[in-house]
Amino acid sequence: MTLTLFLAVLLGLIALGMPIAFALLLSAVALMFQLNFFDSQILAQNMLSGANSFTLMAVPLFMLAGEIMNAGGLSRRIVNMASTFVGHIPGGLGYVAIFASVLLAALSGSAVADAAALGTLLIPMLRDKGYSAEQASGLIAAGGIVAPIIPPSISFIIFGVATNVSITKLFFAGIAPGLLMGLTLVAVWTWVARRHGSLTPTPRESWPVRLRALRQAAWALMLPVIIIGGLRGGIFTPTEAAVVAAVYALAVSLFIYREITVRDLGRLFISAARTTAVVMFLVAAAMVSSYMITLADMPQDLINLLTPVLDQPKLLMFSLMVLLTLVGTVMDLTPTILILAPVLMPVITKAGIDPIYFGVMFVLVGCVGLLTPPVGTVLNVVCGVARINMETICRGVWRYVAAYTTLIVILVIFPELITVPARWLY
Repeated sequence: MTLTLFLAVLLGLIALGMPIAFALLLSAVALMFQLNFFDSQILAQNMLSGANSFTLMAVPLFMLAGEIMNAGGLSRRIVNMASTFVGHIPGGLGYVAIFASVLLAALSGSAVADAAALGTLLIPMLRDKGYSAEQASGLIAAGGIVAPIIPPSISFIIFGVATNVSITKLFFAGIAPGLLMGLTLVAVWTWVARRHGSLTPTPRESWPVRLRALRQAAWALMLPVIIIGGLRGGIFTPTEAAVVAAVYALAVSLFIYREITVRDLGRLFISAARTTAVVMFLVAAAMVSSYMITLADMPQDLINLLTPVLDQPKLLMFSLMVLLTLVGTVMDLTPTILILAPVLMPVITKAGIDPIYFGVMFVLVGCVGLLTPPVGTVLNVVCGVARINMETICRGVWRYVAAYTTLIVILVIFPELITVPARWLY
């Protein structure tokens, strides 16, 4: 009864257009009345404790780092370097977009930021080369969702805080599937490019030009090396890594590339603060719901419901991936993590599934949800950048959604593709 009430209130309010954070708060209040008690202090205390987290300090810092990198020229130099190396092959600009997506994913950790940066730079170039709006926008949108998988990932930070799972281990576990996503994009784009083989590729660049572009991008490329190396060597925590990323990006943008000045910092800080405020309010509201969900013993109800498949981990994973896919079509990634991850984690533990593996799969499926309407956050961002409608981008992105879905099925059947590299890297 409590599970039904919670879902009915939450989904009903979302369907009415209420912001998800407020829907979460009112769902928690509904559970309070169902359990015959109401205490406003519980709401305030849990909201405060939800946002008062040292680990969550990484979120605004990584967002700030992403804003600085896009404004400071780091993203543009990554794209330019990729263009000099692979731009000359047939469909080369598409491979540039994929290469740049993977590299930028190791810098920002935000799908929306990467999709906006790549869309602004590459969609006009792809259109000039003769690719249609749907082909160009579909590739950029599909490449953008690699960012929450390859570390540093803001989504992994939120998942780790919500479920008390090691964020550092999630970071390392995301490297292999992130690279597999890149290979998936390469496979699909190769098929697209062969259908348009008559298009003229960019002229091949000489090695001196390539080396110059590599030197220009070297400062940007050093950032993921510093972060991963620092985490692997135990030099700093994920939160401290966010500080390093923000300070490094600021120093490179101000003093080396010199594409921003001190006067620009206020604008960048405000932009990062606005995005952070949305995320942190969601986290605070979700903490209230999480408290009430635990109090109402809803995880046990879910375990009882899934008892027939608890002894079949792969079947359980398939079932949960289908559930998350459906949820992802109507809900953004962050609220999906905050609402469902704490509820599903006891089920995963009971079934004996590796929580790190589940965390990666959870975020991966949620990322694919960013490419599916009606919500499709990344789709909306790319539509705005490319000035096209939703129907056009959906025609371009469906093949990538199908390929990513195939990859998810493979990772469910062969979890070792995630767990073995994660253990080796960590």
